[in-house]
Amino acid sequence: MGTGLRHFRGFAESFRDEGRLEGRAEDILRILDLRGVPVPEAARQRVSACTDLAVLDVWFERAVTAPSADAVFGDG
Repeated sequence: MGTGLRHFRGFAESFRDEGRLEGRAEDILRILDLRGVPVPEAARQRVSACTDLAVLDVWFERAVTAPSADAVFGDG
């Protein structure tokens, strides 16, 4: 595989991973919004700034039943 193709694949994978992070963050916030759970701006920023998909997956699962935004993060 040529260097150019390797570079392109690396770029494409990075772009795909970034999209997965953004999508998961949006899912978390949407679930909370749909459930009527208030989400302060600081919590929105924390979710949006997270770059660890495993952490976002845990937050996503918690968002399904969390009574508060703090509970999503394990803070409440």
